[in-house]
Amino acid sequence: MIDLSGGVTITLESAKKYLERYFPNVIITPPDKAINLPSEDVCFELSTEQLDKLLKAAAVYQLPDVSAVDEAGVVKLVVRDKKNDTSNDFAIVVGETNSEFVFNFKVENIKVLPGTYEVVVSQKLLSRFTSKNHDLCYYIALEPDSTFG
Repeated sequence: MIDLSGGVTITLESAKKYLERYFPNVIITPPDKAINLPSEDVCFELSTEQLDKLLKAAAVYQLPDVSAVDEAGVVKLVVRDKKNDTSNDFAIVVGETNSEFVFNFKVENIKVLPGTYEVVVSQKLLSRFTSKNHDLCYYIALEPDSTFG
């Protein structure tokens, strides 16, 4: 049964004991104009294995944030709870840098198909994940508390 105003209602006919309402994600048509990053401030490559490890650690430790941070000349991706200084965290080195930054993402926004990605981050709170395996490009917003410089 489909109820367009209230999502999709699924009834199990054999049991008739369960009723589930499901609200599917709405896919918005991409704009006709190409999206361009306002600046390209930090770049690194992220493999499928690295991304899998980060997302699994976020799930195991129930961590809501992924941060790209500079530390001693390297770019680290860290899953953590940025609001809790004593939370668990898990980090992977993904590149080199000579800039100072903390770019924050929500784990829930990192929904990409498996593959290796070239990641470019702009200090204007936008990032681009370009697949090296498929003809895919994702634009993912950063959190407003991100810093650069």
